[in-house]
Amino acid sequence: MDRRYLPIADYALIGDCHAAALVSIDGAIDWACLARFDAGSVFGRLLDPDRGGTFWIRARQEIHRARRYLPDTNVLETTLTTRSGRARLLDCFTMRRGGRRHPHRQLLRLIEGLEGTVAFDVRVEPRFDYGTLRPWLHHCAAEGVYTAVGGDDAFVLSAECPLRVSADHASLRGEAVVAAGQRKRFSIVSCPPYDMKLEAIPARTADARLRATIDWWRRWVAGGSFPTEHRAAIVRSALTLKLLTCAPTGAIVAAPTTSLPEAAGGSRNWDYRYCWVRDSAVTLAALCQIGHPEVAAGFKRFIERSTAGRAEDLQVLYGCYGERRVAEEELPLAGYRRSKPVRAGNAAAQQRQLDLYGELLEGAHFWRARGSPLTDDGWRFLASVVEAARRAWREPDQGIWESRGPPRHFVHSKVMCWAALNRGIQAAEEAGLPAPLARWRAARREIRAAVERDGVDPRTGSFVQAFGSREVDASLLRLALVGFVGVRDPRMLATVARIRRELDWGGLTRRYRTEAGSDGLPGREGAFLMASFWMVQLLALQGELAEAEERFRRLLALGNDVGLFAEEYDPDRRELLGNFPQAYTHVALIHAAEALRVARARRAGAAPGREESRAASPA
Repeated sequence: MDRRYLPIADYALIGDCHAAALVSIDGAIDWACLARFDAGSVFGRLLDPDRGGTFWIRARQEIHRARRYLPDTNVLETTLTTRSGRARLLDCFTMRRGGRRHPHRQLLRLIEGLEGTVAFDVRVEPRFDYGTLRPWLHHCAAEGVYTAVGGDDAFVLSAECPLRVSADHASLRGEAVVAAGQRKRFSIVSCPPYDMKLEAIPARTADARLRATIDWWRRWVAGGSFPTEHRAAIVRSALTLKLLTCAPTGAIVAAPTTSLPEAAGGSRNWDYRYCWVRDSAVTLAALCQIGHPEVAAGFKRFIERSTAGRAEDLQVLYGCYGERRVAEEELPLAGYRRSKPVRAGNAAAQQRQLDLYGELLEGAHFWRARGSPLTDDGWRFLASVVEAARRAWREPDQGIWESRGPPRHFVHSKVMCWAALNRGIQAAEEAGLPAPLARWRAARREIRAAVERDGVDPRTGSFVQAFGSREVDASLLRLALVGFVGVRDPRMLATVARIRRELDWGGLTRRYRTEAGSDGLPGREGAFLMASFWMVQLLALQGELAEAEERFRRLLALGNDVGLFAEEYDPDRRELLGNFPQAYTHVALIHAAEALRVARARRAGAAPGREESRAASPA
């Protein structure tokens, strides 16, 4: 293994709801998109240790390190013990009131001495546009101010220690020494190259912004409603989901990274720095569940704007500012652990995925159930989505897993069209809204009949992945979660039994058997963590509480040391895989925890509380 690549679990996420970066356990920012989530990387050693660029701050003579997020924040603290003393490194993007429209766009790194004296080596090696451009670095006239410029990218660096510009103007190096009580601050402010403010950030300002950032995140957490059981994991998941919300637009990105592989050295590498309708719908449901419905309102406005209010213009994913064109290209990078291709953009934007109709209606139902009324315009849009599901459900699609093979009649997609009709009918009936109910009810019956006829294996009595297939698929777990069948329906019990038998890997759940060759892609992948949390949810709802709790405990242990989860996990190699951190995994964690809470309350004979009606559904 190339030791220049750290395990994915060695990274932690920081951001400001506009941009994001990953900080390694050894103090290196190895991934950062400073202008926005889906911009070209400024630091990208994560994907190419030679060309990607990094910004590291490392203690000399280190003998121990430990890290955590400051409680109830997205401020990362790394405590370092050396032979001469002890210090801590604080990393964050600074937050402010009004930051949705007027962010600081500031990445702040602060060294603070705690005991004795600690010396740090500092190196700043930016590489713009995914490592393809070595920017020109310059030491300005103002003390401690440096600029990096190239193409349409730029930043201004304030440093409280002297940095030497390399002869080729491509890197900065220096050293910082702190005694107990002393601080050294490093600030990067992203800006256009034609509008750079060549001013140092005063120490007093940097410290005030750090305090304001800590307060901002803690106020956000305090505004929520978190259960006492597994609170730390749920709060960390909620903070991660909030950080992945694009503040100006309400979009929610699936992950802040691209091309972290589903198997080291493989080609299943995708760019997740975009807003998937499906992922966002379940994310807003999770955040509503823990007391933050404002995120749902933001996403609702985003999707209505991005589709121009018409379901026929709905697509699978968008740029985080509503862009419809998300062309996929391959980048000239080595790839994480030599996993190629490295991609920017995602061709899934042009796929047909019929389940997104149901995801939107499930999300709208959740929001409406929380007391948020539908406007006339909002209902017209949702009714058009129901109509789109009614018209399209007979057609094949690429499915929830975005297969790159031929379109198929996926059972999960059919059922989510059923869910769109079911929730549309329910909304119209309960709120007296105008709708072609007879037409919708007829389509709902037709979908059920088709799934029960062609989507069940007569040999085992289980649901199957697609019409004409005998394979099972983890997405079938959601059939009970959206109410298509009861959790103890014999077909659902048979499906769960088959998934546990055929898709289990080290106590985790694979999404399907890649060896069946139905997805049009070569190679293998890890177990899917969100599917593993779905299994916990189903088992809890089926009354198998002991096993559900045991699986949940094992899953929580697979997060990294600061509580973050990737998309997948390899039980044999014991490593996280895929883009990181993955929003959908953290969403599934929140819903699984809630299902366990409700199941415990029922077993104890207590009222489960206000969330009971939604515990069965992740959307």
